[in-house]
Amino acid sequence: MGKESILVRGNRTLSGEVKISGAKNSALKLMAASILGQGESIIQNVPDISDIAIMSDVLRRLGATVTRTDHSLTIDTQELDSYSTPYELVSRMRASISVLGPLIGRFGQAKVAMPGGCQIGARKIDMHLVGLEALGVSFDVDHGTLIATTPEGLKGSQVMLEFPSVGATENMLMAAVVAEGTTVIDNAAREPEIVDLCNMLCEMGAKIDGGGSVSIEIEGVPLEDLHPCTHTTIGDRIEAGTFLAGGALTGGPVTVQGIDPDYLRMAIMKLKAMGCDIACGDDYVTVTRSRPLMPADIQTLPHPGFPTDLQAQFMLLATLAEGTSVITENVFENRFMFASELMRMGADIAIEDHHAIVHGGQTLQGAPVSSTDLRAGAALVLAGIVAEGYTTIYDVEHIDRGYEDYVGKLRSLGADVSRAESNVRA
Repeated sequence: MGKESILVRGNRTLSGEVKISGAKNSALKLMAASILGQGESIIQNVPDISDIAIMSDVLRRLGATVTRTDHSLTIDTQELDSYSTPYELVSRMRASISVLGPLIGRFGQAKVAMPGGCQIGARKIDMHLVGLEALGVSFDVDHGTLIATTPEGLKGSQVMLEFPSVGATENMLMAAVVAEGTTVIDNAAREPEIVDLCNMLCEMGAKIDGGGSVSIEIEGVPLEDLHPCTHTTIGDRIEAGTFLAGGALTGGPVTVQGIDPDYLRMAIMKLKAMGCDIACGDDYVTVTRSRPLMPADIQTLPHPGFPTDLQAQFMLLATLAEGTSVITENVFENRFMFASELMRMGADIAIEDHHAIVHGGQTLQGAPVSSTDLRAGAALVLAGIVAEGYTTIYDVEHIDRGYEDYVGKLRSLGADVSRAESNVRA
């Protein structure tokens, strides 16, 4: 049996309402945090995607019991009996490195295989290690496995991150909550997913102040003071932004439900600059467009800047805009691989270092293309929807890592899109 592909018939219009799933990048870290609960935690609004299945297997290999009921996960970590994660699982998903902090917090040691994931840049874990070392963790590397120990226990410390890394902030948080004394993380990541993790840890008994700001203060508590909890995952701002981009492409109206508009402030600002009309409520955003798309200059930056995970979707918008846009990628060095696939469909894009100069006003033609990473794959499906003729997207397992029922949701909005088995790739 070959891998699946996605077949799209173009010249369609997207309109309607779509329910946004729980945030992938939050749910994965909440699952890791359950290690510290030492009992049965329930995480609600968890997307049904392959990355969640991999993380569930990682936790099971550590000794946890993981059960899914619809969109809720029940994770019992009472009998956790291992602090070692296997390469065959961790190599499939970079987010597996997020078990490092809670394992150190729970056991005072950990063995974690070096992570894998999308091929969109080096994404080194140096900052994770530097931050944890400041808390008293010692590291060795043995044949591709990180071996962490705490010879004198975890001690609170003040740490300045050289870059507001989401992963490093998360790992430090999950170790610092049980460190002796007070930890301050300066230049911390400010993403909504960080706030979600802080909220769950506090519900478990941790003492954290400043989640979502540049400085987070953690007062350590004894491990035995932490307990399981029930927590609901926030909505996925990147999935929401993807569907909003789809609405902007074809005019809409498209409404995404189950998302705090505040999570998408910069993306909404750019949609307005490109000629879209936006309406927001407490938990929804609607996009419509009756004017031509206008060009825009975009720089990806850590939150609250423009998210790198929406760069490909907005590059697609720029391709159809009337004028020239400049997109600057400041987060991941290889994320312009998407451009070469979009150029197969007729886009006019020039890459200069970490800048993409997009000459808009192009008519896209259906073509066979390959999903180079998770977000690129989602954007290529959108490109097929507005292109002439048929587009086949290969390597769609990348899309399945982060989008629950992407094809089904697009079909509900009017897209002519389907999945099929394929033994051939572009």
